[in-house]
Amino acid sequence: MSPLELALLAAAVILVSAFVRSALGFGDAVLAMPLLAAVCDLRTVTPLVAFIGPTISILILARDWRKSDFKASLRLIAASLAGIPVGIVLLTRLPEGPLRIALGLFVLFYGLYGLWRPDLRIRREPRGLVWGVGFLAGTLGGAFNTNGPPVVIYGLARGWTPATFRATLQGYFLPTGLLILAGHGVAGLWTAEVLRLYLYSLPGLLLGVFLGGRVNRTMAPDRFNRFVFIALAAMGTLLLLRALRS
Repeated sequence: MSPLELALLAAAVILVSAFVRSALGFGDAVLAMPLLAAVCDLRTVTPLVAFIGPTISILILARDWRKSDFKASLRLIAASLAGIPVGIVLLTRLPEGPLRIALGLFVLFYGLYGLWRPDLRIRREPRGLVWGVGFLAGTLGGAFNTNGPPVVIYGLARGWTPATFRATLQGYFLPTGLLILAGHGVAGLWTAEVLRLYLYSLPGLLLGVFLGGRVNRTMAPDRFNRFVFIALAAMGTLLLLRALRS
């Protein structure tokens, strides 16, 4: 694949992932990572998606920051701080094969979990649960840019309304995403190739955020969630099979 073809593919994937993030409030990294990892190494894909996440959060919060409950994000953010360095160490020191297998398994199980228990609610929250969720999210964010799923599942279980859910997630994703991005820079993962792909992807990202915002205001969230969970389970399966065959 030529550099131009790779850039165009990355731009198309990021357009779709930005659309999903804007429409639902989450899902961009979980969608983009397996698709891009199928054609590019994780040490390029991970920092690229790390640039994309905070950009989307800023665009969404610029419009909807009043709907966000920033206080609800503070404990998750604090707990994620301990997990981010762990994930970055895993990314830079472990062989790529096991990382691909772990990513495939995680995306698959997340998709299946969403289909199996879409209406799960926490009635009596165990002490320390939020800290465990935050640490797991930080670890997955540092390694795969997928800090979203644990927080998404936690938010759904808490029964946040769709508007609060979408906006509050951005209040969590923005600071943690910036920390993950900075960690990747310290680890030497900001390369000319990563920056080139990011610049190529910006027009598609802006279009995806705009279209996703319109869908968010017109489409039933539960129906769209189901389609996303099905897609995630399918992509996780494909990524896992490719990793096991390589």
